Amino acid sequence: QLQLVESGGGFAQPVWSLRLSCAASGSEFNYYAIGWFRQAPGKEREGVSCINSEINMDGSTQSADSVKGRFTISRDNNNNTVYLQMNSLKLEDTGVYYCNAVRGSRGSWGQGTQVTVSS
Repeated sequence: QLQLVESGGGFAQPVWSLRLSCAASGSEFNYYAIGWFRQAPGKEREGVSCINSEINMDGSTQSADSVKGRFTISRDNNNNTVYLQMNSLKLEDTGVYYCNAVRGSRGSWGQGTQVTVSS
């Protein structure tokens, strides 16, 4: 089971960019699918983007409609890190962003990083 640490959150104004990182420790990172989720105040946690393993899947990515064309997820298997490049930020992107690692029945969450978009 991986241990995950998110970083890169902070304050941004609309149309700014931020890049979040999810650093993983543990073994066989390459076999895990990694997803980014977010939770806005008073709302349920929602999926943002995910990237499959390149070993037991095809490394494909998926993103929520609300972030398509603005957010890009990528992974660096040499450094056990997944990134979320967030461009053209909007007010509604505000929330705590979490990464999640899944492999079969195993899963783990990071502690989250706060993203605040405000004018």
